Amino acid sequence: ENFKTWFKKHDKQVSSNKVVLFHDTFNTYLDPHIAQSAVEFLERIGFEVIIPPKNTCCGRTYMSKGLIDKSKKAALDTIDKLFPLAEQGLAIVGLEPSCILSMRDEYSSLLPNDPRAKIVAEKCFTFEEFIAELKDQDMIRHLRWTRAAKKVLIHGHCHQKALVGMNAAKIAMSLPSNYTVEVLDTSCCGMAGSFGYEAEHYEVSKKMAERRLLPAIQSADEDTIIVASGTSCRHQMEHFAGKTMQHPVEVLLNALVVERG
Repeated sequence: ENFKTWFKKHDKQVSSNKVVLFHDTFNTYLDPHIAQSAVEFLERIGFEVIIPPKNTCCGRTYMSKGLIDKSKKAALDTIDKLFPLAEQGLAIVGLEPSCILSMRDEYSSLLPNDPRAKIVAEKCFTFEEFIAELKDQDMIRHLRWTRAAKKVLIHGHCHQKALVGMNAAKIAMSLPSNYTVEVLDTSCCGMAGSFGYEAEHYEVSKKMAERRLLPAIQSADEDTIIVASGTSCRHQMEHFAGKTMQHPVEVLLNALVVERG
């Protein structure tokens, strides 16, 4: 069941605090459990979740292949759907770094004469950035987290590391006070979008993973939580290491004990 089908049947929470969840194609159709976890988590911390009308693709896949005309068309369609929400001042939270950060980085170049692109870009946040901002504004102090002691290893998505850094991810994953969080010193996982799926790139992709990331994952004990927000990163490590990496939203949802106040 894809995420949109699930969301239509979902008993939505109504709140004065609203947030837009940009459900990218990956987390709509391939990993819908992650988008569902995002809705559940955001609702549990007091937000009403709004999703964009109809199917929305940021155009990242076109950009990565140099298909500029199709990229522009996808960007314009996305702006058409997100601008009315951004204009209301609503935060637009993304689960896949390459998708949400495309709006922040490439849209100004793809749509240089559309002032709406800048307004939408200013309201776009990765999930980790959004949570870190809530913490900075002292809006989630009332939440209670598991007291279990866990080690958490974070692998940063390339877009994430290049454009926003890993500090927000570390802050978000450190909300459970007994979690020991480490951001791995890794390069690209090697998947790089569709690169690692292509037969002619398979060995190169594998060698990239083997430089730093794969040894770090393989040496982690069974109780260690391994985190990656990127779809391609998670699937790459599941393939080569045989271990499941979690999205940050899954980690926080599992760690959230109860809401008070």
